[in-house]
Amino acid sequence: MALLRDEDVAQLRELFANELTGDVTLVHYTQMPSKLVVPGAIPCPSCKDTADLLDELAATSDRISLEVHDFAAETAAASEHGVEKIPATIVNGAGASGHVRLFGLPSGYEFGTLVEDIIDVGSARHDLSETTVETARSLEDDVHIQVFVTPT
Repeated sequence: MALLRDEDVAQLRELFANELTGDVTLVHYTQMPSKLVVPGAIPCPSCKDTADLLDELAATSDRISLEVHDFAAETAAASEHGVEKIPATIVNGAGASGHVRLFGLPSGYEFGTLVEDIIDVGSARHDLSETTVETARSLEDDVHIQVFVTPT
């Protein structure tokens, strides 16, 4: 069963066709489905829905590709990407690899955030003033910024 409605898919196709000037790769870490019950394993109830949603989203544009990784089997790669929990999605594009990471199921308001992130990374656009860009470039130490998106 599709998670995105046909009219939403059509709107996303048009939006991405008009806005994306570069390729975007969604790198997704998830828990692979298994019929085995592993003692001590932490279940991920939103992993399947997140993977299905990202698969449908990637299908809306030739400029969007999806890489799916098994969090439990690829711990070294997950660690390299700074992924410590799942589901996790990294939005990569020219000049913005690994900078945008989303955790959890991107539904509701969070879905809009994901779409905007894809457009931002895939078009190398931003709404920052030149002063802000220059200030950021002049920083000598790394800065770790976390943004939490929720309607509440």
